[in-house]
Amino acid sequence: MTFRYLRDPLFLFCFVLYFTNRWVLKPLLPNSFSQAYLNDLICIPFWVPIMLFIMRKLGLRRDDAAPRGYEIVIPLILWSVVFELWLPKVGPFRELAFSDHVDILFYAIGGLLASLFWKRWYRGKSPVPNVLRRGHAVNSCVADTRGGWFRRGGGFFGGRGRSGCQGGFPA
Repeated sequence: MTFRYLRDPLFLFCFVLYFTNRWVLKPLLPNSFSQAYLNDLICIPFWVPIMLFIMRKLGLRRDDAAPRGYEIVIPLILWSVVFELWLPKVGPFRELAFSDHVDILFYAIGGLLASLFWKRWYRGKSPVPNVLRRGHAVNSCVADTRGGWFRRGGGFFGGRGRSGCQGGFPA
């Protein structure tokens, strides 16, 4: 199943939850979790689909697979460093941002929960390019599912195997 980016159910849930927290929970039901940590918890599942959507439109992402581990961990690390270490020390942001190591914990928990959700929700047919999977079409060539990639008749890159491909590429 292809990743739905801005129509992903977890993204939409976090979108609604953010505004519910901002306009309902914080003003009407103030508590330390909604005041300080809820937005940190939904940060990764909210921003990663937006980031991946932009990357896909710019051609920086080749497929529509669910977010991979590194596509979650890299933003987690970058946002932790920027928002918890760097910005609180920068002049204009000293009054607006302060460093809180618990924020990083909630970024990580949100990233872990998002990863588990996306892995379960999008399991099934993977939109990963066929060249990465055994037994599937590769540029209109079919990989040999019994012996691996084009092994019979010339090895991985040589000869014409059962796939009908010359040297692992379309004939």
